[in-house]
Amino acid sequence: MNYRHSFHAGNFADLVKHALLLWLLERGQADGPLTVIDTHAGAGLYDLTGDAARSKEAEAGIMRLMAATGRPRLIEALATAVAQLNPEGGAALYPGSPLLAAQGLRDDDRYVGFELNPPILDLLTKALAPYPEAAAEGGDGYDQAVAWAAEATGPLVLIDPPFEQPDDYVRAADTGAAIVRADARATVAIWTPLKDLETFDGFLRRLDQAGAQRVLVVEARLRPLTDPMRMNGCAVVILNPPAGAEAAAREICGWVVDTLGETGARADVWFT
Repeated sequence: MNYRHSFHAGNFADLVKHALLLWLLERGQADGPLTVIDTHAGAGLYDLTGDAARSKEAEAGIMRLMAATGRPRLIEALATAVAQLNPEGGAALYPGSPLLAAQGLRDDDRYVGFELNPPILDLLTKALAPYPEAAAEGGDGYDQAVAWAAEATGPLVLIDPPFEQPDDYVRAADTGAAIVRADARATVAIWTPLKDLETFDGFLRRLDQAGAQRVLVVEARLRPLTDPMRMNGCAVVILNPPAGAEAAAREICGWVVDTLGETGARADVWFT
């Protein structure tokens, strides 16, 4: 599955991932200076009149969120971040995880995002330029994340690959498990698509085999998992989740599923 960030920007999966990321950032900062490591950062900022307009996924995602009333607090936090980029209203611009993280950094916090594609790395560097605490780096995000996490104390690591490579599930699981084995204070959030249960169950088994413990599984299924050729939902798997993560995930996924889901949609939050 090729999950190109620009094509899917602002879709339902981004709402789950980014609302939860904002909560994890807020929670992590409560414990002191925070280092955020992003293995597959992408461009950082997306024009929803480009690739995303062709996919129409943003229309069914962030556009509906911005038009909704009675949003819960953790969904409202994402709406506020999007509104700041679009002072004239709407959601023509959408922030990726690098920009969402960078905008909330304090002087003693740090963010580093990795990107292999040189043109996308240039866009990421430009998006992060106004934020001195944030940096864009080239290179393999899996390997770099382990090295950077070893130099930090209790980092927050986001693993969000495009699933272009056949070993992305394996490397994501092994990288996350290696980081939390080395530092029990680290938190790792791994995003995956949900197409079929066999693939996802295999990913969870790999995490277990790699020695990951205290794993919170956050699932948002917009439709039953009956067509493995479609992204029927998404999951965020959190290793070493901080206190309150389960409740935060239920608030976010519950709203997304109730608001955007089709018949048979469901939100599941559980510990392995």
